Amino acid sequence: MTLQFVESSRLPTRWGVFQIHGFDDPATNKEHIALTMGDVGDGEAVLLRIHSECLTGDALHSLRCDCGAQLEAAMRRIAEEGRGAILYLRQEGRGIGLINKIRAYRLQDEGADTVEANEQLGFGADMRDYTICRSMLEHLKIGAIRLMTNNPRKVHALEAMDFPVTERLPLQSGSNPHNARYLATKAGKLGHLFGKGEG
Repeated sequence: MTLQFVESSRLPTRWGVFQIHGFDDPATNKEHIALTMGDVGDGEAVLLRIHSECLTGDALHSLRCDCGAQLEAAMRRIAEEGRGAILYLRQEGRGIGLINKIRAYRLQDEGADTVEANEQLGFGADMRDYTICRSMLEHLKIGAIRLMTNNPRKVHALEAMDFPVTERLPLQSGSNPHNARYLATKAGKLGHLFGKGEG
């Protein structure tokens, strides 16, 4: 899946000044963005976060997930190092979309876990497609990657596209009583690694 680069500009944030890069996906009419700080195309391994859109967590500060806290932690860590990138993918609700995510939330209110809710709606547990990252990484001239993630699927997806992951850095933020079951399900059913090692 090939994205088309559109434009870049400065993006001042509370953590520092990033560059924001816009990409268009003609196949889906979705728009994706990348945030960069420093020279990410110099050939050295880049501190990177692949982050899927989560309106409820990123913008509305929902405590049902850890997404917003992870995004902020990634931006802070990149700013502290002065170099890195975030690929922000418009794949809300692990790929099922915002309205279906609200439907899934309702099923979770009634007792389903996050995987069961998606499956009850007729979706897979995780519908995201990471191949869209290729166009973004190539445009930004990013090769080797130090990946901030708890999700081994992201590591495998990058390596399958010939982007070596030299290091996996756990990103644990935002744990609270409202998302304890959600985090346990991510570990137990989706294989997320919560810990300091590779798990």
